[in-house]
Amino acid sequence: MRKAIILLSVWLGLTGMLSACGSNDSKAASSDAQVTVKIGILKNVTHAPGFIALKNGYFQDEFGKNATIEVTAFDNGSDFSTAMATNQIDIGYVGPGPAINQYLKSSNFRVIAGSNNGGAVLIAGKDAGIESVKDLVGKTVAVPTKGSTNEISLRLLLQQEGLKVTADKSGVQIITRAPADTLVAMRQKEVDATLIPEPWGTQMVEEGTGKVLVDWDKIPPNDGNYPLTILMASDKFLKNHRDLAKGAIKANEEAIDYIKQNPDKSYGLISEELKELSGKGMDAKLIKAALDHLNLTEDIELDVIETMAHVSFEAGYIKGIKDEGQVDLSKFIDSSLLDEVKQDK
Repeated sequence: MRKAIILLSVWLGLTGMLSACGSNDSKAASSDAQVTVKIGILKNVTHAPGFIALKNGYFQDEFGKNATIEVTAFDNGSDFSTAMATNQIDIGYVGPGPAINQYLKSSNFRVIAGSNNGGAVLIAGKDAGIESVKDLVGKTVAVPTKGSTNEISLRLLLQQEGLKVTADKSGVQIITRAPADTLVAMRQKEVDATLIPEPWGTQMVEEGTGKVLVDWDKIPPNDGNYPLTILMASDKFLKNHRDLAKGAIKANEEAIDYIKQNPDKSYGLISEELKELSGKGMDAKLIKAALDHLNLTEDIELDVIETMAHVSFEAGYIKGIKDEGQVDLSKFIDSSLLDEVKQDK
C-alpha cells in the first residue's frame, strides 16, 4: 500500500511538472506570435520624431523581432484620420485638427502622446501690402486643408484681431492649398498670405516671395505652444496590443531625445526618411528651420485641444452635433500609457 502511494505521488508530481512545462511553452508561443503594426505618418518635416523613430529603428526595437512594421505616408491629416477610424492603420502621427473632427464622428481612436508643439508661421506676400494681421481684410489666405490645425490657428488669430472669415472681400477669405502648391501660388501672387507649417515659410522668406507676419511663437493658441503633431492609436490596437502602444510611446520619446541631443545628425536622417516616404529629400538648412520653430515634447494638454475643438465647431467642421455642449473630448486623450512609461523610467 505504501509503495502504491509513493508511485501515485511520483506520477502526480511528473504530471504537474509536464503540465507546468506545457503552460510555459504555451505562454512562450503566445509571446513569440508574429504581429504586424501599421504606422501612419504625414510627409511633413514637423513629423520629425516619427521619421527618426523609423530611421533609427526605435519602433522595431520596442516592438520586438516578431513584429513587422508597415508604413503608410499621407498627404494630409484628413486622409490619415479616416484611415485610423477604419482600422487601415494602427498607430501614427497627425495634427489635432482633423483628428478631433474624425474622433467626434467615430470615437474609436485616442491620443496617447504628444510629439511637437508649434511649428507654423503666418507669411504675407512680399508685395501684398500687408503689414499687420488687420491688413488681411479683403485678402486671400491659404491653409493646407479644411479643418487643419493651421486653419484653426488662423481663425483664432483673426478672432483676436476682431476680423471675420467671409466669402467676399468684406472679410478674410480662407482657401486650401497643399504647401507645395501654396509656394507656387505665392510666387505667382495668386494668394496674399498663408498660415503654413515650416519649413515652407522659411523657404518663402529666403527666396524673397514672402515675409513673416506672425512668427511661430506668437501663433495661437497658447503662443505657439499648441500641439501640431500628436501620436494616435486606434481603440482596437490599444485593446489588443497595449504593450506595443507603450513601446510606440517609448520610441517617440527616444526620437525626441535623439533630435535634441544630435540636431546636426538628425537633419540628414530626416531628409533620408522623407525621401523614402515622398520620393524627395530636403535641404538640411530648411529642416533646421523647421526644428528651430517648434517645441518637441511628448506631453499634451487637454485644455488647448478643447480650445481648438471650439474653433472647429464654430467653423462648421464638426458635423452631426448641433450644440457645442455635446462635444465631449474627455476620452480623446488617454494619458494612462504615457504615465506608465514615465513611471517605468
